[in-house]
This record gives sequence, structure tokens and C-alpha cells, in this order.
Amino acid sequence: MNKKLNDFNKRLKESKIAIIGLGVSNIPLLDYLYELGCQVVIFSDKKIDIDLSNYNFKVYEGEDCLDNLVGFDIIFRSPGCLPTRDELVYEKERGAYITTEVQEVIKLCPCKVIGVTGSDGKTTTTTLIDLVLRENGYKTFLGGNIGTPLFTKIKDMNKDDIVVLELSSFQLMDMEVSPDISVITNISPNHLDKHKDLDEYINAKYNIFKNSNDGVLVLNYDNDITKKIISKRKIRYFSRYEKTNDFYVLNGFIYYGENKIFDTKKLHIRGIHNHENICACMCALESMVNIDKSFRAISKFNGVEHRLEFVREINGVKWYNDSVSSSPTRTIAGLNSYSEDIVLIAGGYDKNLDYTPLAKPILDKVKKLILFGSTKDKIYKAVMDNKTDEDIEIYICNDLNEVVDKAYQVAKSGEVVLFSPASASFDMFKNFADRGIQFKELVKKL
Repeated sequence: MNKKLNDFNKRLKESKIAIIGLGVSNIPLLDYLYELGCQVVIFSDKKIDIDLSNYNFKVYEGEDCLDNLVGFDIIFRSPGCLPTRDELVYEKERGAYITTEVQEVIKLCPCKVIGVTGSDGKTTTTTLIDLVLRENGYKTFLGGNIGTPLFTKIKDMNKDDIVVLELSSFQLMDMEVSPDISVITNISPNHLDKHKDLDEYINAKYNIFKNSNDGVLVLNYDNDITKKIISKRKIRYFSRYEKTNDFYVLNGFIYYGENKIFDTKKLHIRGIHNHENICACMCALESMVNIDKSFRAISKFNGVEHRLEFVREINGVKWYNDSVSSSPTRTIAGLNSYSEDIVLIAGGYDKNLDYTPLAKPILDKVKKLILFGSTKDKIYKAVMDNKTDEDIEIYICNDLNEVVDKAYQVAKSGEVVLFSPASASFDMFKNFADRGIQFKELVKKL
């Protein structure tokens, strides 16, 4: 019996509850609260497109819906509604308990929790951790930004199971508890259209470990921000440039301390950044799994959808979908994964990021650059301001259909077409997955 969960259920039944946003994580929560007989009010700044009539819950919709957020005992916010919103700050000062679905999973589950965050690589690292654990005989629950919402699964968890969570800065901002094993893949400027500044973004990431001095903290030794982190936790470092006492990449091999463990040529997934993700995964699990068995599973891993995902080959041209790349650092990692000449498709929603660091990698690796979306002018300017005598063709397009047609026209046999936008998706698409799916559908029709 999970006493913590039973006590929280009792508290829920006695409380006036608000749910802000009906994203992936909060929809299963509706059924859970309805079955408990809770008093619930739903808030959504967008029109709700699912039928809520069976719940008999009050609903407020529209941009000003939070004007009615008054007098609640418990508030479940979606990651998209930051805790810095004035309405949430007021309710918290008044005495409301503000939480998220994923925070309650960490607080209430009876088993070990592994959490992964970072500006880049967190989904692949989280997926690898889950894969390796299952290969080693563990029963896992995969959630957070990946997998299925887990709050409704807490009742099915046992003490020997393991919860594996991908955690965004938005989920971590007001987190009051930290996982037993915390991984930060790296930190670089991101989401500055939502966070008030870089410090707020970094401090949110730090919540993955700073609410507990116990357990393990896995850090990127090569990243200027994570390398400086000080914690009372046991720290394990991974690297692509330096030898560490844990897992690192050197001259095409993955090492554990002084021991050469695995030849990266045997991996299906491309790019040293993915070899880095493997090292982060193994640092998190090094005392829990059999290394040989783990790398047998990793060697068969084909990668995560929308992350350097091979789509098809046409007339000797290989097309790759890297729609998840919503920042310059992600796209740079993608560019560095190929030895072939590249036709790069980039551009999208502007998160107020600096595209200057992207210019040199583009000029070094890209033969043809196809730009679209809100950031097309910023990327174009960054490239042209840094251009000397490099031979690069640049095309400006209006939409994804035009982009794919242009890439098909200009790509030559032996080249790679890489769809790696270096920008968010919200100017034309629902999210990066929608963007990637549309890209793949267009490529498959060629």
C-alpha cells in the first residue's frame, strides 16, 4: 500500500482544485480526479477541442481565463503555464499549493527516480536509460516530456521499479523535490522567449538536483555551465574531450575509466553528440547494470524519431529529419554528424536566440542552404556577415512544400539533405513532431 498516495488522494477529495491547460499530462488527470469525486475547475487559454461534458467540471476558456483563478487549494499547472504568472504568484501567496503532474510522480512514487534535463540530448539520453534498464531486467515507467503521463500509474508502481523522466525547464521551475539520480546533458541559451533571462533558465535546470543532497548527479565535463556546478551529491562526469573516471569518448571509442568499452563504428546512431548521450546514460546507471549487456542493447538502438532520423534515399541523396533541433547548438551537432556535403533546411519560430554561432558550421559543412520561417532573415544575416570566400548557395522559401521541392531540385547524388531548423516550430506547426511528420510525408511523396 502506498501511504503517501493514499494521503494525497484524501487531500485531493477535500480540496478545491484547478487544472491549468489540457496538454498531454493533464488529460489523464481529469479521469483520475473525476473518479475520486473531486471538485475541479479547468482553465485553458485556448479553445478546448475535447468533449468534457461527462465530467461536469466548470471550464474557463480564453486568454483572460486566469482572471477567475481565485480561492483554490491545489493548482495543477501545465508546463506551458509558468509559475511566474501573476495569477499563480498571487494564489501561492494566498496559500494555494501549486504543483505539476510530474512533481507529484516524484513525490509519491515508491521507487527510485531518474531524471534527465538539458538544452540538448535529453530525449535520446532518457530513452537510452529506459532501454538499458529494461535490457537489464528492470521494470520501468517512462514519463515527463516523453512516454505517457505517470501520475495515474503511481498505484501500479512497486519499490523495485524505476521511474525515468525527461524534465524540461518549464517543469523544473518550481520543483520542490529532485530525482534520486539527476542528469544534466548540457546547458546553453534556450527558451529565452519564455524565460525572463538566461539565469532563470539555468536556475530552473538546477532544480533537478538542488532539492536533495543525496543520490547521484551526472554532469557534462565539457560544458562551461555544468562543469562549474557544486553539489554534495556524488558527481559523475562524461566527456567527449577529456578522460574522466566515468564514461567518455576518445578517438572513436567509448571508455569507462581506463577501460576501452565499445567501438562507436558499431552504433546505428550518428554523431559524437549521441555518443555523448550514451556516456551520460551509462554514468547514470554504472552501478546498476551489466556493461556488456547494456552496450549490446545500445548497439541496436536506431535513435529517436525526429532526431537525425533517416527518411529515404532518392537518386543517391539521403534525406534526414532532425525536426527536434530547435536551437543553433542542436543544429550544429547535427551538421557535425555527417562527412558528406550537406543541403541544410533551416528556419522557424524565433525564440530570441543568437544565430551567430551557427554561421561558421554552416559555412564549413553546407553546400546549399534553404531558409524559411520567422528566423530566415536572422540566419541569412549571420551567415552573410561571416562569409569570406566560401562557396554556398542560399535559397529563401515561403513554406515547407516549397522548401522540399527546392531541396529536391538542388541536391546532388552523394549529398545529404538535413532538415534541422535551429528554430522552434510554432510559426507554422503545432510542435516539432508535427513539423517533422509533415516533412517526412512530403519527402515520401517525391
